Amino acid sequence: MTGAILLRILAGAGALVVAFFALKALYEEWPKSALEDQVTKIMMALLTLGCAIVFTVAIGMAGRI
Repeated sequence: MTGAILLRILAGAGALVVAFFALKALYEEWPKSALEDQVTKIMMALLTLGCAIVFTVAIGMAGRI
């Protein structure tokens, strides 16, 4: 197993873990309506989107030239 494959596996696993906790936090923040809660919702959604992008690159669906 080469170093690049190991790093892709670690990146994919890390992206799944972070996305899980970001979605969990987003679910818990959803009923709140204060301004700082709205900012938190946007940040959690963007974090989840970033994790989805990292995961697609890690499995080879995106990022190829």
